[in-house]
Amino acid sequence: MKTTDQHTSIYYHGTKADLKIGDLIEVGFVSNYGTKRKSKYIYLSETLDAATWGAELAFGDGKEKIYIVEPTGAIEDDPNVTDKKFPGNPTKSYRSQHPFKVVGEVKDWQGHSPEQLKMMRDHLERLKEQGIEAIED
Repeated sequence: MKTTDQHTSIYYHGTKADLKIGDLIEVGFVSNYGTKRKSKYIYLSETLDAATWGAELAFGDGKEKIYIVEPTGAIEDDPNVTDKKFPGNPTKSYRSQHPFKVVGEVKDWQGHSPEQLKMMRDHLERLKEQGIEAIED
């Protein structure tokens, strides 16, 4: 578990949900990824790139958004992009069962190219065909 130091770290959450400052992002809602089951964890990152992927790959037709969030409890390395796939945590991606408080929104961010998005979506589709879940709870 990583304890959070809100004074030195900025955390981002990419989604298509329409949220407002002060809203809490909580577990128990339908996941933005995979088989759309109820989420046991919520995810955040210290990098805009990881949050950008979150916004771009989230289910739904809403506008892609990246929020600045504060964890309200302990966070841990996201096993979906660490350990098995990458040594350490190069994407600085984390998960938690504790809510994140929305404290801001990144309005000016650059999305991935159409080619990069297609490659990632194709990769996720291949994993799905192999029975590999994109999100590990």
